[in-house]
Amino acid sequence: MLTRLMPSLILALLFLAPGCSIKRIAVNSLADALAETSTVYSSDNDLELIGDATPFALKTMETLLAQTPKNRGLLVASAGAFVQYSYAFVQLNAEVLDASDPERSREQRLRAKRLYLRARDYGFRAIELNHANFRTQVRQDAKSALPAIKTKEVNELYWVTVAWAGAIACDKGDMDLVADLHLLEPMIHRCLELDEDFDGGTLHEFMVSFEGGRSASQGGSIERARKHFERAVKLSGRKKMSVLVALAENVSVQQENRNEFQELLQEVLAFDIDSAPDLRLANLVAQKKAKLLLSRIDDLFI
Repeated sequence: MLTRLMPSLILALLFLAPGCSIKRIAVNSLADALAETSTVYSSDNDLELIGDATPFALKTMETLLAQTPKNRGLLVASAGAFVQYSYAFVQLNAEVLDASDPERSREQRLRAKRLYLRARDYGFRAIELNHANFRTQVRQDAKSALPAIKTKEVNELYWVTVAWAGAIACDKGDMDLVADLHLLEPMIHRCLELDEDFDGGTLHEFMVSFEGGRSASQGGSIERARKHFERAVKLSGRKKMSVLVALAENVSVQQENRNEFQELLQEVLAFDIDSAPDLRLANLVAQKKAKLLLSRIDDLFI
């Protein structure tokens, strides 16, 4: 009974005790609780349900941040939640609409861009709790600014980097944004220096797309992308299907390796999502992307 009453009690404190210490305690308690609920979403097996529920959760986080703007856990959780929502439920949907409704697809990409930038800003705010003016410093001289970041801050730096990369990918016509591309490499490399096995190979998975998605003249490397793939697979126990999708989309296509492309994506579709409960949602998203890529195989390969 006490557990059931707690949410109502917290909300009552929020509305009945404005400006007092009890309200601050209640807000911080709720903020901390929200920051720790990621597994409730990540383990769900209903992609549509999570897509419908997430906007309310995001706005709840923002409402709490207005009350507790220096809550590091909530800032980091907000950055991550906005990135994941942007990709899974906005950008990916835009890709689905590419052929049937280009105008709507463009609108959704721009929406995803705005959400990614919001996520990036929350990540920067989390970092700047310990490093004042970090955003300005990293723009001015990333190599001298990044050594200040420590292992405990890899999470926020990772979300800043991924959010920034996502925004650039969604609007390559925004040249001011594209001009920031050179900042991503030193940022993700700092993360790798500090904690290369972070989140079961997540950093290496990012590098598969980052290295494989750029030509050699742009600084990319197929060889490095494959090495990062091997490391990501080892660290994840081949349970994260998104890394297979990343290799198929960014490396197999670039090398015109149709057989590898098909084999990777068929493995993704055949994967039993219940065998990795904490990754159910991420693997469902990967399967959705795999289906989309396979449906366009004749457009991707000559």
